[in-house]
Amino acid sequence: MSVNKVILIGNVGKDPDVRHLDSGVTVARFSLATNETYTDKSGKKVTQTEWHNIVVWRGLAEVAEKYVKTGKLLFVEGRIRTSSYDDKEGNKKYTTEILCDNFRFLGSAGGADSSGNGNQAKGTDQLNVSEPQVTIPEPDDLPF
Repeated sequence: MSVNKVILIGNVGKDPDVRHLDSGVTVARFSLATNETYTDKSGKKVTQTEWHNIVVWRGLAEVAEKYVKTGKLLFVEGRIRTSSYDDKEGNKKYTTEILCDNFRFLGSAGGADSSGNGNQAKGTDQLNVSEPQVTIPEPDDLPF
């Protein structure tokens, strides 16, 4: 058994790049920044930002097109996919993406509530959308 599961909480780096394929399927791509803060040897606080390439398909992509905006705080669940391609000079290049299975808006900035009607939501959950979920066994049920 293996598990490929990613959970990220970060800020959207740019509005989604949305494409509507000839087959009618929608795909949205956007960047998500996560930060790690630590204290270095000299006692100075250092923040390191990691950028993640998020890919959202079908109905989730349509929701992302409407509501995901630069700066929004998102909770993202998905899986890692690394692919390769040859550039114009014939060099092999690799890209790593997070295939998003579901995301949730966090924070209290303006946006849609869970009904999607655009009203300001109170609390932290503004919009929760997801594709069918994969059930991950509880730690006590894992065979290792």
